[in-house]
Amino acid sequence: MLPNLAREIVISPTYQQAADVTLYRGDRLDLLRQIEEAGDKAQLVITSPPYNIGKEYETPMPLDEYVASQRQTIEACVRILSDTGSICWQVGHYIEGTGKNKEAFPLDIVLYPIFKSFGLRLKNRVVWYFGHGLHENFRFSGRHETLLWFTRATDQYVFNLDPVRVPQKYPGKRAFRGVKRGQPSGNPQGKNPSDVWDMPNVKSNHIEKTDHPCQFPVGLVERTLLATTNEHDLVVDPYMGVGSTAVAAILRNRRAAGADIEQRYLDIADERVRKAARGELKTRPMNQPVYEPDGKSAVSRVPEEWAKNGSDSQKNENDPPPLL
Repeated sequence: MLPNLAREIVISPTYQQAADVTLYRGDRLDLLRQIEEAGDKAQLVITSPPYNIGKEYETPMPLDEYVASQRQTIEACVRILSDTGSICWQVGHYIEGTGKNKEAFPLDIVLYPIFKSFGLRLKNRVVWYFGHGLHENFRFSGRHETLLWFTRATDQYVFNLDPVRVPQKYPGKRAFRGVKRGQPSGNPQGKNPSDVWDMPNVKSNHIEKTDHPCQFPVGLVERTLLATTNEHDLVVDPYMGVGSTAVAAILRNRRAAGADIEQRYLDIADERVRKAARGELKTRPMNQPVYEPDGKSAVSRVPEEWAKNGSDSQKNENDPPPLL
């Protein structure tokens, strides 16, 4: 099934509450303030802020100034967060120095106290693993980043596990004792994806690659969005870039708003979102595994009981058709 067509997609100097997607040209604090003044609430704030490492879209600053700037953004996000909502902050490392003098500052650890100071609870520290990246000579090559998932201090937050289940590695595994002895021991809809996500990062040969040097994979946003929001909820990305968050929102029938100060990135985001709305954008399917079992061993095959119930593929009904 193709995604619902967006009612309105705008690039605007003001927040458009009636639009399905607002791509805001300007500072993220201005957008967040306008959302707050409009009385709108975000069910999910998800973003990957600049890491302060001198990419073309950022001006490096001392670490303490960077942390202070992030505190401003986080505080503004908390003000627009719904009572049942989530904040997901995806970060890597700030690197200081060169060669053997390099020192890594893990930004999730650096920023964690800020989230706690606003009364938020950490639900997961998700490790996003990818197989390719820059090669290092004087330390191990970095192949992961982290996604901090926070909610308010309540048990009323939204968490939908079934839409984000992934295929069982050994679907044919059976219980060896108890009342279910001999029966399949897993869930026919798939398993919990856990807090380690193996997804390729967006490099030159990735189907989603644009001119942005540090681009979110759409599938990473989709998994987070499906688990923490419901249809028509508002998803906000303070550092929108080329619009991967807005693309995921359109594909999954949510509203989105995001900011960026670079017009060229907003132009790319606008094109991607409109293609997504028409079902024309090529993305990597959210649950496409990097490794697929060969099915030769008994524990790698889908149980006959599941096949009889129409669950032989372990495909999630919420997955859109792959756009390859």
